[in-house]
Amino acid sequence: MVAEHTVKAYDEELDRMDNAILEMGGIVEQQLADSILALVRRDDELASRVITEDRRVDALETEIDQLAVRILALRQPVAVDLRVITASLKVASDLERMGDYAANVAKRSIAIQEIDPIRLTHAISRMAGIAQGMIKDVLDSFRDRDVERAMAVWRRDEDVDESYNSLFRELLTYMMEDPRRITPCAHLLFIAKNIERIGDHATNIAEIVSYVVTGTPVEEERPKGDVTSFHQADDDTEAAAS
Repeated sequence: MVAEHTVKAYDEELDRMDNAILEMGGIVEQQLADSILALVRRDDELASRVITEDRRVDALETEIDQLAVRILALRQPVAVDLRVITASLKVASDLERMGDYAANVAKRSIAIQEIDPIRLTHAISRMAGIAQGMIKDVLDSFRDRDVERAMAVWRRDEDVDESYNSLFRELLTYMMEDPRRITPCAHLLFIAKNIERIGDHATNIAEIVSYVVTGTPVEEERPKGDVTSFHQADDDTEAAAS
């Protein structure tokens, strides 16, 4: 909440929206952590729980959408309040996509349960750790309306991209060395790409936080380090399959 209003119910509605977004983000953050744990431990029960949790994320997005429509209709917000409400809709959409990607990681981890493990899963864990930290910090920046912290997240997206590029090259090498590794490596490539996309959406939220506080879009060009041959269409197809 950015300012106190004369109508107490208005403040309560804005607080409810903020709290719903933070709850949604907390679930997504845990989804990512659990999906990676399921991959490392080869725990299909935990992976299944991650997939099921995605329903809660979807339900919260619907709740935020409905609350935003109600506030727009009844309160006719302007200036900062209007930016907060429209930004909240965008943040909820980004979080919903992140939840889809985390669920995809869990689905992939189930798919490779019966395949011999590849030691590169620890590199994926490190990459996911960076993305998870980005989620936490960008949610904190949204809660506190902290532009400096949001932009620190924005700059860390390059770290995720660099990790993905490194994994991409290593996994391709594994596949070329031994055709029996093609299937598990392909699954791990998609897992890594899903994590990279989660980092992109966290970066989107960082830009949204900056806009809410300053009233102007981020003019600096977004740092981008993904140099692989995967395209956006591939990412959208993967997320839509969740």
